[in-house]
Amino acid sequence: MPANTLMIQGTASSVGKSIIVTGLCRIFRQDGFRVAPFKAQNMALNSFVTREGDEIGRAQAVQAEAAGIEPSVLMNPVLLKPEAEDRSQVIVLGKVAKNLRATQYYSYTPRLLRIIEDSLSRLCSTYDIVIIEGAGSPAEINLKEKEIANMRIAKMVNAPVLLVGDIDRGGVFASIIGTLELLTEVERDLIKGFIINKFRGDLNLLKPGLNLLQRRSGKPVLGVIPHFRDIIVAQEDSVYLEDRRIRPVDGNLDVAIIHLPHISNYDDFDALERQQCTVRYVTNISELGNPDLVILPGTKSTVADLIYLQQQGLASAIIKLVKSGTPVIGICGGYQMLGKSIHDPAGVESNQSSIAGLGLLDVTTVFNHDKTTTQVKARLTTNKGLLKTLKNMEVAGYEIHMGRTTNLNSEPVFQIVATPGGSADYFDGAINHTGLVVGTYLHGIFHNTEFTHRLLNNLRQLRGLPQTPAGTMNVQEAYDKLADIIRQNLDMRLVYRIVLGTNYG
Repeated sequence: MPANTLMIQGTASSVGKSIIVTGLCRIFRQDGFRVAPFKAQNMALNSFVTREGDEIGRAQAVQAEAAGIEPSVLMNPVLLKPEAEDRSQVIVLGKVAKNLRATQYYSYTPRLLRIIEDSLSRLCSTYDIVIIEGAGSPAEINLKEKEIANMRIAKMVNAPVLLVGDIDRGGVFASIIGTLELLTEVERDLIKGFIINKFRGDLNLLKPGLNLLQRRSGKPVLGVIPHFRDIIVAQEDSVYLEDRRIRPVDGNLDVAIIHLPHISNYDDFDALERQQCTVRYVTNISELGNPDLVILPGTKSTVADLIYLQQQGLASAIIKLVKSGTPVIGICGGYQMLGKSIHDPAGVESNQSSIAGLGLLDVTTVFNHDKTTTQVKARLTTNKGLLKTLKNMEVAGYEIHMGRTTNLNSEPVFQIVATPGGSADYFDGAINHTGLVVGTYLHGIFHNTEFTHRLLNNLRQLRGLPQTPAGTMNVQEAYDKLADIIRQNLDMRLVYRIVLGTNYG
């Protein structure tokens, strides 16, 4: 029997579609249903590697985790990773297919529909409920003929749609009514109700607007979700980082993450906030200050972002901080930047054949056309500085990178001991002689709670700060808390009536 479907669309990007799908996946799982997420086309630099080595959007991996199932490439058959203002790497069924400009991509989308339909059909034949997430807005009338993520997908499986609007950015009623006005009658009929997201204040003051919206549209408001900050769930859209750039220091460690123009996999650092750290995303020297730790994150465009660091003066500022004893960790592209040089002779990533790195690690990187995507288990091979007492500890993570880095004369950080294909034996990363500059290709290492807790307490010891116990809320607890908030503020009886066609609960 094919699955029941529900689609979550939004009036714009970053209105909270992903987080609501995550919460609903958890609720349906709690209520005994086999549930899976789906997003036909995802544009995101926050990605994840499945057990099979396929690359999908990080949001769908999180939603699968909330649903209690293994992430699959079927949940996100098309992933776009922007490389420049009008160019993206196109990943189809988990593998790099093409690098296209926007005009080229929209000529390519009709060929992707069969793959999308097959992926969705296979999910619907396996699960009780499939929750489909839209992309951006269904009312982008200039792109409507070519879109493959919103109403075209809803009509493909006749999925009822809930439309989400973000009240925090203002104009939520106009955006909802305006979206309805730009849809066809068939598309409007698919929309079964609205969700108002990110509300702050007295709900009684909002009720007149909700009543008017329901009268004007003839459709119900299913709920008003409050704005919250205390639940850390990975997001796909870097827009949400903007309100986290400058934050008061509320942990006993101040961690400055360089907000690169093409920052990727920034959910690597969500776990730090569970370990009593203040995590700040900074874009210039005035914001950098004198943190306890600097992190250079992953990036889709290492060379372009390294040039940005140099032009902003951040490169020299980071080198100065290291000389004064401030630790630095580089992840993936950030690791490449910490080395002596980066070479791109084939023009894989840029038109610059060579560029000097920060020179903080004795490594060099050469880009090639091969892309590494694999989950790994790794064992710590070093025992100094930030990683003191951690030798032989095992961690899990994943690699997503172009390029090969050669360790010239630095001690490695990890020995890779296993991948999903079986045992492995190769080294990763580098650490300098002081133990305070560390680089690795491994994403997700901070989600290893014991590793992160002990690393941060080593840092606290180096900075003369008191050590702290491990953080308390793990990701499963975060999913449950998110589900509780959505249950309390959404008419779930009506949601079930829309999804199942009958009352439930």
